[in-house]
Amino acid sequence: MVKAIVKQYVDLLHAKGLVNDEQHAKLLQGEFASLSDVDAVVRQQVVLGEEDTTQAKAELYNVEYASLIGKSMTSAILNLLPHDLAENYKIVVFEREGNRIKVGLVDPGNFRAIEAVDFMAMKNNFQVQYFTISLESYRAAAKQYETLHEEVGEALDTAETIFAPKGEALDLQGKTSLDEMIKSAPVTKIISVVLRHAIEGRASDIHIEPVGNQSRIRYRIDGILHTTIVLPIYVHSALISRIKVMASLKIDETRVPQDGRIRLNIFNKDIDFRIATIPLLNYEKVVMRILSTPDKAPTFQDLGFRGLQLDKMERNINKPNGMFLVTGPTGSGKSTTLFAGLSRLNIEGVNITTLEDPVEYFVLGVNQSAVRPEVGFTFANGLRALLRQDPDIIMVGEIRDNETASLAIQASLTGHFLLSTLHTNSALGAIPRLYDMKVEPFLLANTLNLVVAQRLIRKLCAHCKAPVKLSSDLMARIEEAFVVIPEKAFFDGINLKSPLQFFRGVGCPRCGHSGYSGRSTIAEAADITKPMKDLITTGFRRKDVEEELKNQDFITMKQDGIIKAMLGVTSVEEVLMVSEEK
Repeated sequence: MVKAIVKQYVDLLHAKGLVNDEQHAKLLQGEFASLSDVDAVVRQQVVLGEEDTTQAKAELYNVEYASLIGKSMTSAILNLLPHDLAENYKIVVFEREGNRIKVGLVDPGNFRAIEAVDFMAMKNNFQVQYFTISLESYRAAAKQYETLHEEVGEALDTAETIFAPKGEALDLQGKTSLDEMIKSAPVTKIISVVLRHAIEGRASDIHIEPVGNQSRIRYRIDGILHTTIVLPIYVHSALISRIKVMASLKIDETRVPQDGRIRLNIFNKDIDFRIATIPLLNYEKVVMRILSTPDKAPTFQDLGFRGLQLDKMERNINKPNGMFLVTGPTGSGKSTTLFAGLSRLNIEGVNITTLEDPVEYFVLGVNQSAVRPEVGFTFANGLRALLRQDPDIIMVGEIRDNETASLAIQASLTGHFLLSTLHTNSALGAIPRLYDMKVEPFLLANTLNLVVAQRLIRKLCAHCKAPVKLSSDLMARIEEAFVVIPEKAFFDGINLKSPLQFFRGVGCPRCGHSGYSGRSTIAEAADITKPMKDLITTGFRRKDVEEELKNQDFITMKQDGIIKAMLGVTSVEEVLMVSEEK
């Protein structure tokens, strides 16, 4: 039955012109267990939108299509189906007129979902009209079941009777109060809701911090911090204590910073939270970094690398020895780039060992270690130990000091391929930085293969981006950087003759009216060629280096960003802000 419906679906996509003859033939040869499997391949290879495939499914099952993006629904209507039932079957009641209800199905072929709705309808004497909806439509509706403020508000009403000061301020440092805080059901619910909404909102970090007489919770989404909810200060210590318990930290130690880790299953996916606490004047602050290993390891191209930068990375990642360096400030995506490189190198006949602080992405088949300076297991000591583990490929999370730099060079000289990161603002800034770490120039020249510098930029929302006319001053700054881009460095159809057309995000419900959704990379990559090696050995004179970069058709992060802005990936303002152009 499944195979028959899959064939009908593939044939329908072909008939509607969504896939061409060649793609249709390839899809028919594939082994698919469900229509979702077909969708995953189609969207990757044919670049179809989710709504396109959803409309095709609606036609296939003869169940009318509906879009719920931007549609407002009341809790009373949504709660006709319990949230857990809706989440399990990906179904939602989105409209009601008298005893008639409209129900959206992500999978109109899921008969168990239809049975569940029919049972509810029979019990309440409802007449049901079914619609086919996309997963994105379902998520937009599901977010409205209860907002973060409503869910936290309910828990806060209960918490107030426990923690709110009566007559005089509650002693939150006392042991009895601490025990109550940890065991308190409302505090547990608040933390649970905050974590769940952070995952739903694609946040990368959660900040819980005291601000005056309030406890402020902020999410970092696409690199920008947003205040999500503000709570009374009397629950702040309770929230921090609950997180400490979950991360197995010392709850009675509030004088020194602590680091820990929490692993939870949210939306049927294992999510890691890296916890860092720090004492402030009267309270503690906690930051939680959300570490979610993707189902499929990204490629360099998935991360946003294009053109000559991508070519240099693809060529150098396959070298048998030497150093592959990624540079940039904290939060610029360096670890994710190394994760993509490791996943590509991770094959049966290779021994890959890593040393990280902490382990951010788990890669099956790779031996991953986390440094622990408190017991003497530093990057330098760990790297010495790794060299005795018969490695082919080594990944060191960061080169921080002279000793680690020296050992990394020695590892590269002895036939190992080493990947690592460095905190510098540009690709070529890595060379003087390593000089400062007392690395011998002739050794550096013989080991370094490639240096990549990168930043993360916010991507324009694909659903609301529109052309924009820049001011004359801004356009002049863009033209100045654009006209000196080497012809060979252009990519994806852009060249010196292309009109300087740019875009902005208008704002819509899909992107939370921000105009941006998701992030990509802008980068510059310096190939350590034979002439560049000679320059490293002889003093790295700036004039000679710039001449060699011209021979490589090198482009800066700003120029890479301008090309991507012309392609509609991001905005000019974002490129200038991220590339530190004032």
